[in-house]
This record gives sequence, structure tokens and C-alpha cells, in this order.
Amino acid sequence: MASLHPQCIQLFFFLSLLVLQLSSAAARELTDGGSSTLNSPAMTVQYHNGPLLSGKVSVNLIWYGRFKPAQRAILSDFITSLSSSTGSVGQPSVASWWSSNIGKYYRLAGSRRKPLSLSLALGTQILDESYSLGKSLTKKQIVALAAKGEQNYAVNVVLTAADVAVEGFCMSTCGTHGSSRSAAGHGGSSSSRFAYIWVGNSETQCPGQCAWPFHQPIYGPQSPPLVAPSNDVGLDGMVINLAGLLAGTATNPFGNGFFQGPKEAPLEAASACSGMYGSGAYPGYAGEVLVDPASGASYNAHGVDGREYLLPAILDPSTSSCSTLL
Repeated sequence: MASLHPQCIQLFFFLSLLVLQLSSAAARELTDGGSSTLNSPAMTVQYHNGPLLSGKVSVNLIWYGRFKPAQRAILSDFITSLSSSTGSVGQPSVASWWSSNIGKYYRLAGSRRKPLSLSLALGTQILDESYSLGKSLTKKQIVALAAKGEQNYAVNVVLTAADVAVEGFCMSTCGTHGSSRSAAGHGGSSSSRFAYIWVGNSETQCPGQCAWPFHQPIYGPQSPPLVAPSNDVGLDGMVINLAGLLAGTATNPFGNGFFQGPKEAPLEAASACSGMYGSGAYPGYAGEVLVDPASGASYNAHGVDGREYLLPAILDPSTSSCSTLL
């Protein structure tokens, strides 16, 4: 199971990367597409010859606890934005962030195996507003909740409300992704596995760890927080974490895809570039991002229905550097 660790851990890792970057003659370069590429020495991601998510895959959302309809719309619109047509939203877009970055992993894997492609779409949404398993969940219970969704050509995303405690949340992780054996009656066979993700709302528990840069960090440099694009620190933080975990799920769904380091604690497409959102990023500074003139909110990607999102950098497997939209 791969985890997305709190920002205090991420910033420490990023600091070590920065020291290496500063010793390099060129700290970053611009690609032809206009996105910024931050050089990260010794960040070569390895392909372990396992399967990537492929085909038409539904992203099912399992809402555990109470979320306002407007909060659910923030995340569901983000999923829809991943596959929105280029001409329907402003640029840079969520769709271009996904296709330009994750597409490189598929082209690299396809050069060794048969050609691969992935198309994500918003699937079923399940509401559990009665806290059926209580307000303190174990990792096994997260998997049980994930298993409620369809399991064939799907990623099941468990989203826990701000008043739900989850094992390891805020102490060692902001979210996780993994896989579990499929159950009969949910679209899978007993011999297959389905991919799942869990992300928690950190607004009242640890926003400085899991919702940075929209909240003052607990440790490290204390620069002013950015204004959240949806004016919801918890949900906008969840978007960042979900985006990174989706990238890890697509490129390493079953623990034998793209990653570096030990399988038990891998660095993946997004977790290898923690804390970077725009060019010039360094510990305590998210990088150069766009600012909405009306709301003052910071973002780097446009989504459907006029949405604005802040999305993490992704490790470019062809250059071994962290790539941002700006």
C-alpha cells in the first residue's frame, strides 16, 4: 500500500532534493509545452514490468460521513475535468496536467509491452452519511468501504469527512492507495484485484500537514498560506492529495508498476515531487502559480464549470525531473 505522507515529512524530503538541485548548473528548464521542469538528481523511476491501469476506467466516489453538496461537487468536478476536451476549458487545464504527465508513463510502458491507454470517467457516487462503521476507522475498514463500489475497470475512492479519524491519518499519511482482492457480486472475479484510494479531510485535524499550501505548516518555513481556489481548505487539500494518489494508482496500481525505492514505501509519480506546484518551488514556497484576480485564490489548472485547482508536480520518467504546469 502506497501512502501520501503529511507535508512535514514531504518538506523534509523536498529540502534534501533542493540541496542537490542548488549544486546543479541548471535548476530548471522550460519544455516545449511551456510547463516547468524542475531537475531532481537521482530521481530515476523504475518500471517493474507490472500492469498499469488501462482501458475505460470509472472513478467511483464513496463519501463516508457528512459532506455538503457543494463539497462533493468540488471533487466530482475534478474527476470529470481529467478527461474534459481541451477546447472546453481554459489552459493550462486539469486534462492537460493528466495527459501530458501520465501519458509519458504509458508511452514508456507501451514501448516494452503492447500499447497502453487509459480513459478515466466519473462513475458511481455512494453516500454513507450515517457513519456505518463509526468515526474511527482502521485500514481494513477503509478497504471494506472501498469494496462497496464496482470493481471491474474501476478505481474506488473512499473520502472521509473532517470528523472521521483514520488509522495513521495526520501521523504518517494524508491518504493511501492500494489494491484488494475482488469480491463476487461487484463486477470482479475472485481471482482479480481492484484498485482503491483513500483521502481524508484534514481541515480540523491537521490542515498544516495535509492541506498545505492552503494552511500554515506546522514545521518548516512559515510563509503565508495561499487562498484555496474553492474557498474550502479541507476540500482543496483533498484535491491535491487525490490528484497525487490517482497518478500513483494509474502508474503503479498493484505494486509492480512505476516506482523507486522499497515496494513497501515507494516513491511514485507524484510523491517523488512533494511540495512542488509551480516553477521556482522550494521548501515553504509552492512555486509560481496563477492568482484569480477576483478571489485572490491560487491555482495552476482550469477545470470544468469554471473550476480552478492546484495540482502537484509529477515526476517525468523520461527526464527524471519534476514537471509542473507552470
